[in-house]
Amino acid sequence: MPPVTVIRPRVFRIGQLALGGLLIVIAPALAPVPGPAGIFLFAGGMVLVLRNSPRARRRWARLKRRWPRTGHLVDRVMRRRSALRRHTRSKASPAGSSTLQTRSVN
Repeated sequence: MPPVTVIRPRVFRIGQLALGGLLIVIAPALAPVPGPAGIFLFAGGMVLVLRNSPRARRRWARLKRRWPRTGHLVDRVMRRRSALRRHTRSKASPAGSSTLQTRSVN
């Protein structure tokens, strides 16, 4: 993770973490309401929690390794900086090159 340029006070971080958790808990209650309000609340809560909790970031990374397609989709929808960096890096790499080297068996 890149170094944080602005150091936020601990109380502010804990407040944002609590607000994010509250938004995540409230989101299912708004599911029956017409419109996508619950989805936006859940995404906003996830962003706040992931920005302020190292434990949540580690767990999120573990979930993304287990389900890469879903993790990639959610990162793109939440417009996370790390996802945008990975996307630009993968576009910049030559087509056909991969991080895994394979050998052909003759």
